[in-house]
Amino acid sequence: MTATDLGLPETRSRRRSRQLHIGGIAVGGGAPISVQTMTTTRTCDVDATLQQIAQITAAGCDIVRVAVPTPEDAAALPTITAKSPIPVIADIHFQPRYVFAAIEAGCAAVRVNPGNIRQFDDRIGEIARAADAAGVPIRVGVNAGSLDPRVLEKYGAATPEALVESALHEAALFEEHGFGNLKIAVKHHDPLTMVAANRLLAQRCDYPIHLGVTEAGPTLQGAIKSAAAFGILLMEGIGDTIRVSISAPPVEQVKAGCHILQALGLRARKLEIVSCPGCGRVQVDIHRLANRVEAAFQGFPHPLRVAVMGCVVNGPGEAREADLGVSSGNGKGQIFVKGRVVRTVPEHLIVETLLEEAQALVARDDSSASLPQAGGY
Repeated sequence: MTATDLGLPETRSRRRSRQLHIGGIAVGGGAPISVQTMTTTRTCDVDATLQQIAQITAAGCDIVRVAVPTPEDAAALPTITAKSPIPVIADIHFQPRYVFAAIEAGCAAVRVNPGNIRQFDDRIGEIARAADAAGVPIRVGVNAGSLDPRVLEKYGAATPEALVESALHEAALFEEHGFGNLKIAVKHHDPLTMVAANRLLAQRCDYPIHLGVTEAGPTLQGAIKSAAAFGILLMEGIGDTIRVSISAPPVEQVKAGCHILQALGLRARKLEIVSCPGCGRVQVDIHRLANRVEAAFQGFPHPLRVAVMGCVVNGPGEAREADLGVSSGNGKGQIFVKGRVVRTVPEHLIVETLLEEAQALVARDDSSASLPQAGGY
């Protein structure tokens, strides 16, 4: 059964864009959508920066940006790029000389915000030649808070048209020097403005597009704004990389980005917790139970759907639909594996039992996968 059969709009095919490579990660041209974040350490603190990069890599991050506001930060780039397990983008504002330092340091790409870089237009030829010689892509990033003053004066505000005009103007200057290895981002804190800007950008160019609701806000608010904007654009085929810019540690930004892509069917699912919101029928502290299950399965490497349910109305059905589940009440829980009740345990043993059954289920699946297939020779 298709989405059309259900009366739902079908996902549009991916927008056609040119493809570039950020280290070993293909971006655009039909490549998988990548998740990015930015370190919050001082880049010159190499050990702390590399430790944070290791944490976000484990969480599923594909590409990382590091800030380069000082000479000390620029000096740290060669070590960071050499030791980082994922490609490193240097984030440059104000000083064009750091662009050249980043390219020489081996950064996989450089992000520039023309509205924030002094004498940027006069240095584009030099930057284009250096980036081209090194095979380093440039990301032109335009934010509502740092729009080119000339464009801001023309439009009077950071409108979608202003954001796109500013970005494409700078891209055209690079193209004049024969450099088209570009990715573009037009960001705004308002998701509707951001969506409108990216729709317009997608119509007017074939550059890969990085999506972000900039300064999205605290965790819950920011994640919702980002998910709403990304969901609209990605279902329209617009977007090649994403960053969830919430006021939370980079690991949480990465987790949110991965969850958004998984929910949209754009990234392979890993562990998924299905849990009920709670109501007057529930006879267990479902919020606490769901949190305990999530904590127990933290880092579980296999793609299971685990249902944590709290009453007899929806509980058994949801638990049967999942790979693994529990329907709780009256101080005990029925444990389901692949739709079948396998055990009934006291409430205090639910989490421990779910983890045991998950490990056993994975072991059985691995064993079955290693058996010869019927009809084989």
